[in-house]
Amino acid sequence: QVQLVESGGGLVQPGGSLRLSCAASGSILSVYGMGWYYQAPGKQRELVASISGLHSTFYRDSVKGRFTISRDDAKNTVYLQANSLKPEDTGVHYCNSFPTPHYTWGQGTQVTVSS
Repeated sequence: QVQLVESGGGLVQPGGSLRLSCAASGSILSVYGMGWYYQAPGKQRELVASISGLHSTFYRDSVKGRFTISRDDAKNTVYLQANSLKPEDTGVHYCNSFPTPHYTWGQGTQVTVSS
């Protein structure tokens, strides 16, 4: 069974940056598009960004120009470079396949943006 392990979160001040990583235990990236999702406190999980097998990308409006999603198929890893972080980016960030999350959700990585 494929396992997804997210890392790279932390506590940063507004305007700071983080690079999130999602490592998959198997060769899944060539099969599905992948996405980064986030769950703010008390809210449902939502898509942040996605990347297709052909490296076509999508970003929700609130992160356009600030976040960049990328993938390294050889390493079975998906990245999310998050710049100019805002307090509203606070939450647990997860990765999964896109558009349908096929895999068991990992534990995610906590991002906290606060001064």
